[in-house]
Amino acid sequence: MRTISIIALLLSLCGGAWAQAGATPAADDSALQQKVRDLEDRIIALEGELRSMKQQQAAQAPPNGTAAPTGAAGIGTGPTPAPASSNGVLGVGILAQGGPAPTYGGAQSNAKALNPDISAIGDFIGSAGGNSASPFAGLQPFPALSMHEAELGFQSIVDPYARADVFLSFGEEGVDLEEGYITFTALPAGFVAKAGKMRAAFGKVNTLHNHVLPWIDRPLMTYNLVGGEDGIDDAGFSVQRILPAPKGIFLEATGQVFRGDSGDAFSPLFSSSRHSDVSTVAHLRGYGDINESTNLDLGLSYSRGHNNVGSDFLTNLYGFDATLRWKPLRRAIYHSFVARTEAVWSQRQQLPFTQRSFGMYASADYQLGRRWFIGGRYDYARRPSDQNLLDRGGSALLTYWPSEFAQIRGQFRRTQYAEGNDANELLMQVQFSIGAHGAHPF
Repeated sequence: MRTISIIALLLSLCGGAWAQAGATPAADDSALQQKVRDLEDRIIALEGELRSMKQQQAAQAPPNGTAAPTGAAGIGTGPTPAPASSNGVLGVGILAQGGPAPTYGGAQSNAKALNPDISAIGDFIGSAGGNSASPFAGLQPFPALSMHEAELGFQSIVDPYARADVFLSFGEEGVDLEEGYITFTALPAGFVAKAGKMRAAFGKVNTLHNHVLPWIDRPLMTYNLVGGEDGIDDAGFSVQRILPAPKGIFLEATGQVFRGDSGDAFSPLFSSSRHSDVSTVAHLRGYGDINESTNLDLGLSYSRGHNNVGSDFLTNLYGFDATLRWKPLRRAIYHSFVARTEAVWSQRQQLPFTQRSFGMYASADYQLGRRWFIGGRYDYARRPSDQNLLDRGGSALLTYWPSEFAQIRGQFRRTQYAEGNDANELLMQVQFSIGAHGAHPF
């Protein structure tokens, strides 16, 4: 605008000079003509500066080629974009006035917007001590040193109605799809559905990935009765809904149908040999606050499936879980306490009669300071195929968190196997996390 004003002023002066030239005697013509030539030279110089400014503006335009609206002289005289609103939305003024949509960061940012959140979590474990576990026991000893697991996660919104989560587990024995499912979040009547491979909503421990466990290993109950480390982790379909409940209580029901193959070679649970040999899981969860610092989480679980004896033989699991959390508001980052317990009853049909087994664990974890935690766990579990075989164990743990992305943990584990051999082990674990890893269910 300033440049245009200068040009207009010069043109007016030039016009005035021509007017004076017509009104003065011929003797003064030469002087007036010299003034006009000086003014013309000045106008030519200003036009050159204007072209240079326009070239600089074109060089600084966004990569997608959009530019601000221009006036007749080629300078930005279009509507001024509105500032950011209070909710943080940018460019509303441009869109409201019909201008182009804003672009932030150019083409590279647009490409990144289509990529999922990617994360990687490493789990390195070292073991010392003796463990002569029976080949029929579900709990197997850790090697002296091992990269127990490296989990690679991909998480993203698919569209306004669904999101997808994929977790790959890399171990020393190969690669496995730990979970991979799509969640439909906008179904009628408040239902939420999942389809894919997922951990079943049976109890608490079965739903947790290794890196969010409060211990290095899983309880004996899980190894003996709930399919080992992998647990009930199968391809299937899940539906859940929040149920009406008294004020202050959260109540959620989940129903799941799976293909019917769960467990591993050491801890077989369900086996499918026909399309109709599906397994089912039902879970009811209740949550409530006791006071501003304490809450209680209770759950009931049921699962049914065909076992490895044959399609005519079933295994039924009944479970109960409870979690008590204490976290004072004023000292939340320095002190907390969590107590957990879970019990499972198993009814396994086999020849010559049905075996009934029971397993449970109880644990407690206390936060000493901002980065230090101590804990303990007691294990009790009978074998699913022989209820007379009983395994027991206990663990003491010390955990240090350098940051939320790294963890160092030590665990002393003593196990008494049914065959009479005892195992005393010292386990050390180092975990690290990189990338954007979404929070797991609370």
